Amino acid sequence: MASQGVAIERIGKGAGAGDVRGLATLLLDAVDSNAGISFLADLTQQEAEAWWRSVLDSSSPRAVILIARDTEGIAGTVQMQPAWAPNQPHRADVAKLIVHRRARRRGIARSLMEAVEREAVAAGFTLLLLDTCLGGAAEQLYASTGWVRVGAVPGFALNPDGSECDTVFYYKQLA
Repeated sequence: MASQGVAIERIGKGAGAGDVRGLATLLLDAVDSNAGISFLADLTQQEAEAWWRSVLDSSSPRAVILIARDTEGIAGTVQMQPAWAPNQPHRADVAKLIVHRRARRRGIARSLMEAVEREAVAAGFTLLLLDTCLGGAAEQLYASTGWVRVGAVPGFALNPDGSECDTVFYYKQLA
């Protein structure tokens, strides 16, 4: 699948060092822009690469990790991690939707979300959950693509700069 010169592809355990490095650079760009994506401002390239390698190597076989690649490298990513509980084989969490600042406003986030939802349907998932910081651009994207807002938890997490992030939870039922 392609969107405005961007190819979306699935990666996993066999990802090469260049892709891991590209994902780490993407993560660092998000942290540098103060995106609430689980990491603080002191994250290093080495730590980011180790985290991505761990995610790629330890994810469930049913997990989906997608990247959006343009002429400059990895421009975005999203992942779908299946619920661990035996009584929730139909549910997964969508996480780490990240688009590099150089590639924003090109429809990449929307394309990644559409692709991860297609992958979820193909794998038999019927319910997806996600969370995001209150007031961010991601909220507009999720609302415009049929995600249902459940509610917000004040001070749920910290942004990279240490400020509090009120976190909003969403779900989407898939056909």
